[in-house]
Order: sequence, then structure tokens, then C-alpha cells
Amino acid sequence: MPATDDLGAVLSLIRASFAYMEGRIDPPSSMHRLTEDSIAAQCQTGEVWVIGHPPVACIFLTPRADALYLGKLAVAADCRGQGLARDLIALAEDRARAMRLPALELQTRIELVEDHAVFARLGFLVTGQTAHAGFDRPTSLTMRRDTSC
Repeated sequence: MPATDDLGAVLSLIRASFAYMEGRIDPPSSMHRLTEDSIAAQCQTGEVWVIGHPPVACIFLTPRADALYLGKLAVAADCRGQGLARDLIALAEDRARAMRLPALELQTRIELVEDHAVFARLGFLVTGQTAHAGFDRPTSLTMRRDTSC
């Protein structure tokens, strides 16, 4: 369901789910700049979907010219392995088709090789690398999946 009522719970879920990245990625996650107000703004400019009340999984969807961008995919630690991320990816694919967008796109940090493997199992392919401002090396991988719309 779309997130509309408890943005604080969505923020808490993301913070807890992204905690494993601390000390592993450089620069630190943009999650540190996330606020209830920025989640509310995402609800206006894109979509925020959650599973559960309180939320145990969430995803941000942002339409772009050539793809639906997936951000802040988070699943509570005690709910992992139940297919919730797969369900949210399937929802994103349905939303992309409804928007007539040909692909899903996401970025994952270079250091998070286990995430690369998860997204590869979900049908995503690496299509590029990017570097955050001030870095002379790649810091993120761009991955895409065709929606066959």
C-alpha cells in the first residue's frame, strides 16, 4: 500500500535496514539526510510503497524519462527471506508498465557485493558505474531490468 500516514515508521525502517552499511560504504548513505519531510516530498513527486503496519518493507519509486527509478528498498531484518523485496520489485514493475516505462533502474554501492548478487537474481543487469562528487573512483553501480511493457 502507498505510505501516507506513518512517515516516522518508514524512516525508522530505512535507518534500521541500512545500518549494516555503516563503515562499509564511502561516502555514507544518503539515508542520513532522509527526514519525514523528505519522505513526504517523495510521496508527492514519486511514490512510497510499504508492506505492513507498522511497515516491515518499503520502496521509493521515481519516474524518469526512460525508467522507473527504485530507491530506499528496505526490509526489516526479522522479515528478510520472506520474498518481500521480490514483492516490491514486482509492484515496481507493474507501476512501470502502467506508466509505460521500459525499465526499472536502481543504484547500489560498489562495496555491497551481496546486494549486487540479490539484484542480479531479481533480473537486474549492471549497466554502468558512477562516482559521487569528489571521488575519483566508482562508488555506485547502476543496474537495470527490462519491464517488457
